[in-house]
Amino acid sequence: MDLLERATVMHFHRHRIALHGIESVQSMGWRALASQRSRFEVIAQAIDAADSTVLDVGCGTGDLKQFLDERFQGVSYLGIDQQPEFIAAARARYRGDDSAVFIEGNADRLALPRADVVIACGLLGYRSANPRHVFQTIARLFAATQRTLVFNVLDQRHFPSDHPLLVGRDLTEVEAFCRQLCADVTRVDGYAVDDATFVLRM
Repeated sequence: MDLLERATVMHFHRHRIALHGIESVQSMGWRALASQRSRFEVIAQAIDAADSTVLDVGCGTGDLKQFLDERFQGVSYLGIDQQPEFIAAARARYRGDDSAVFIEGNADRLALPRADVVIACGLLGYRSANPRHVFQTIARLFAATQRTLVFNVLDQRHFPSDHPLLVGRDLTEVEAFCRQLCADVTRVDGYAVDDATFVLRM
């Protein structure tokens, strides 16, 4: 994403924070808590994060960390997000928890550290003028994983094509690209009308 696109995303979230408060799931763009939780459930079912390092790219305020801690022991978590308000809230929320680290930065430019499990929940929903951006990002995420990559995308068959910020993807194209990276690819859908999750296992 270019500078203007990143600024547009940041402005969108600042507007949502002003409307709903930093602690709300709506500030991160979710319609409701149930929408976020359904995606987290799919992620948790796809991975084994026990005694593992987890990289959460586009982590928001760190909701996924708490969700994983409720299901797995020994999660060592690193969250990355470009939104300074989210990172500040996450650091305050997990102050004193040595298993949680949060970095403010643009995931397109940061050197992503390697982790057992890499997760991107919501990251790939934003529009970009670069038609290859989604595939370039998937490749970068996959390069960082040592075991499992899980990410979700909006399904263009059901997501409105005129949304000013978010965009649906062709799931067949996304799956075909993933199979160029990895032989073990699973697509999970049915948990939401307009969303699909891809799981790539090394």
